[in-house]
Amino acid sequence: MAAASEAKKTVYDFTVKDVKGQDVDLSKYKGKVLLIVNVASQCGFTNSNYPELTTLYQKYKDQGLEILAFPCNQFGSQEPGTNEEIQEFACTRFKAEYPVFGKVNVNGKDAEPLYKFLKSSKGGFLGDSIKWNFTKFLVNRDGQVVDRYAPTTSPLSIEKDIKKLLNVA
Repeated sequence: MAAASEAKKTVYDFTVKDVKGQDVDLSKYKGKVLLIVNVASQCGFTNSNYPELTTLYQKYKDQGLEILAFPCNQFGSQEPGTNEEIQEFACTRFKAEYPVFGKVNVNGKDAEPLYKFLKSSKGGFLGDSIKWNFTKFLVNRDGQVVDRYAPTTSPLSIEKDIKKLLNVA
């Protein structure tokens, strides 16, 4: 019999917490293309990534793109705020209309199970661990991780990959 962790085969098999600590079943995003990003408010990449994520979301949300943002404070303590403060920051300053979830760990023994799955699906340049804020995972409509992008990769530079999965010209 397979271990419980092995039973999870797609992103849709996971449940995560929203900013209020309520469970969100990711199966609600079935059939959508997902861009899953670990975000931070005080990172050097914040001012470039957040606006570009918002641009992508505005452009493709009606075609089936969903961006899932997971705040993380594991890199240089660049996400020190509460979930409410993070939500306020993302939505007010960067007009984020996509979901911003509760703060998670992406590395270590306490890593969010979703992130363990993402990392095992697509290891990075230096192995599985997430190296910094704004690492991006692209997930197809079947819930499979199809690509992983470094923090230095601009969200707009992966637009062609998103368009291909969305099947839009």
